[in-house]
Amino acid sequence: MLVWEEGNLLKSQVFFICMLGIILALFTAFFESIKDVLSKKNVKNIDEYVVAFSLMFFALPFVTPILFWIGIPVVENQFWKALVISGTLNVLAIILYMKALKASDLSITIPMVAFTPLFLLVASPLIVGEFPNSVGLMGVLLIVFGSYTLNIKQRKNGFLSPFKSLLREKGPRLMLGVAILYSITASYDKVGVQASSPLFWIVIKSLFMVLLLIPFVLSKRKQRIKQICFNWKLLLLVGFFMALVMIFHMTAISLTLVTYVIAIKRTSVIMSVLWGAIIFKEKGIKERLVGAVIMVLGVVLIVLS
Repeated sequence: MLVWEEGNLLKSQVFFICMLGIILALFTAFFESIKDVLSKKNVKNIDEYVVAFSLMFFALPFVTPILFWIGIPVVENQFWKALVISGTLNVLAIILYMKALKASDLSITIPMVAFTPLFLLVASPLIVGEFPNSVGLMGVLLIVFGSYTLNIKQRKNGFLSPFKSLLREKGPRLMLGVAILYSITASYDKVGVQASSPLFWIVIKSLFMVLLLIPFVLSKRKQRIKQICFNWKLLLLVGFFMALVMIFHMTAISLTLVTYVIAIKRTSVIMSVLWGAIIFKEKGIKERLVGAVIMVLGVVLIVLS
């Protein structure tokens, strides 16, 4: 009887920990969407390079203290290679991300990030030897179909018109480039985490990215430093939410399955489409929301595969 009760208690504890991880993943998605909204607001009046730099720079005060809590782990040789590749490509990705937000509607730009798993089909087998099964491939098809639905009204101009009109938009086109870069950095992030620890990887990669972004700020020193000084409160807020995204994400994956966390985090795409309608009064939200939901379902299938 005592053994049975102890077994039930252990199951209850495991269930509670998993549920806590899922709740944290939901907060991650919410903070991700808020970060995108604030970034969109900032790039309207502030140089996109300044916003990209500030996103990481102002996140540092919130993530660096983690080192005092977790200490510095022993890192393996692959760590440095992963850091250079992931950090460099993420700098390029974050610049393209801000340019995309500046160029087009939030509700049609952010869903393009969901294409990352599609490009991972190429990157993962080459870098970490992973390839999805038939369920994952079905998820890829859903992502492609969801992106088609984003501009479904254009179908009257031809079967491929929704794709063509989507790619004619600068924002979605740039964000597609971000998705390609993320598909590469995701694999190297995994290498970096395995060669150190999740939280240590966050701090060191953030610091490395800030160092790489400094030359962009200094290239137009007076103008960009002036923008940082005048808008530091707004930029600090974006950095704060970026830090929350990273901390909640890494804490969530330490409590529950990574696949669940990634699937739940991608619901930020749906939230961003809704924010586009509510805050920025963007049009065509109905089909964009349907497309975003389909794309997220595709992501769920891929991660569960």
